[in-house]
Amino acid sequence: MKAKRRRSLKREARAIFRAGLNAVHAGEAVYRYMKIEKEKGQEYLVCGKQKISMDETERIFVLGAGKASSQMARAVERRLGNRIDGGAVVTQYGYAEKCRRIEILEASHPVPDSSGLEASRKIEKLTADARKEDLVIFLLSGGGSALMPAPAPGISLEDKQSATNSLLRAGAPIEALNCVRKHLSELKGGNLARKVFPARMCVLLVSDVIGDPLDVIASGPAIGDSTTFFEAKAHLERYGVFQEMPKAIKERIEAGCRNEIPDTPAPGDKIFKRVSHHVVANNTIALRAAYEKAKSIGCNVKVQTNSLSGEAKEVGKSIAEDGKMISGSSRKKRSPQCLLYGGETTVRVVGGGIGGRCQELALSFAIEICGHENICLLAAGTDGRDGPTEAAGAIVDGRTAKTSQNQGLDPNDYLRDNNSHHFLRQRHACICTGPTGTNVMDLVIMLVN
Repeated sequence: MKAKRRRSLKREARAIFRAGLNAVHAGEAVYRYMKIEKEKGQEYLVCGKQKISMDETERIFVLGAGKASSQMARAVERRLGNRIDGGAVVTQYGYAEKCRRIEILEASHPVPDSSGLEASRKIEKLTADARKEDLVIFLLSGGGSALMPAPAPGISLEDKQSATNSLLRAGAPIEALNCVRKHLSELKGGNLARKVFPARMCVLLVSDVIGDPLDVIASGPAIGDSTTFFEAKAHLERYGVFQEMPKAIKERIEAGCRNEIPDTPAPGDKIFKRVSHHVVANNTIALRAAYEKAKSIGCNVKVQTNSLSGEAKEVGKSIAEDGKMISGSSRKKRSPQCLLYGGETTVRVVGGGIGGRCQELALSFAIEICGHENICLLAAGTDGRDGPTEAAGAIVDGRTAKTSQNQGLDPNDYLRDNNSHHFLRQRHACICTGPTGTNVMDLVIMLVN
């Protein structure tokens, strides 16, 4: 009887996750958001509350960057078809879907590579052709910052790779990473809008950042940047990596701090007057769909937070405490209790293993609830990729760590070595979705029966 209940919890957790994922598929979100309408003999492109006259638009270019950009591009083609005059978007290796009028490019994430540099140059070249009567539709999703690297003058791709690697290993959050990237980039931090100006620009975004700050998503290539060279240097120092930066990076950051080179364009600059931004999918939408699914299958459900952050293994411990508290106080309740968490944690790499933030969170959780067979947790990235592994995340319960100890595996050793993936794979606990067509951070689902 207990085995049946355990399998049921895992099955329900997977169903809840899938519902959240389906609600934020980037292509479907863009297709729903964008429409062509006719009014008094004129044709308009409608994006949310914005109406753009097609009769007054000479050419349409579609550009973009991010893990979900090819799905977004296909949706734009479904809506606009032959009205599109050209375009190029760059996505992660293995995430591409073919388009007819938009070139789909692939590059590396999270560490940029030469393919990303080449893609950046193609996108930059297309922006140079844009005129005042043209419309540039820019499709932006998580991963766009690394996939469109375009280093600033004097900075090499290898320099940017080094900076990205150092900050990731130090456990820096996306806000810190993107602040530094903006100040080492030719296109980020509003600089892409500078190149497109004076053409009209409509930016459609799938947000992978808590709170959907437009200047943080993919390093804000089309919006004013309020961060400075001083802040970029402070982040590098805070995470203890400034001194190990390549010479060219240190020299550029310090020159910027001395006002010897211009900072990124600030909010209010005239180049942003013809730019509009539209968030078409985010973590809140995914959580809402997950909530409705959990309710529909009979759970007592609560969204615990939509701003989950912090060190993954510490967050795992904290969520485990929530689970044990519910377990101890709800033994007489017939319906499973479901807590939902949305956001994105970080991992400080000190070991030599392989894993990702969701798998590390799940392993930490499994250790803490060892023996509590009525508690289940699913933690997964909505983009289908958790760290440098093929897994999106993991699903664990009170038996995950307990049974492994009987097999001579110490889960604490794997956790200390940042080797969550190898442990969870041996326990058949990994979740593998493949590319999902979206990227709105992570969903964490806990069920207590």
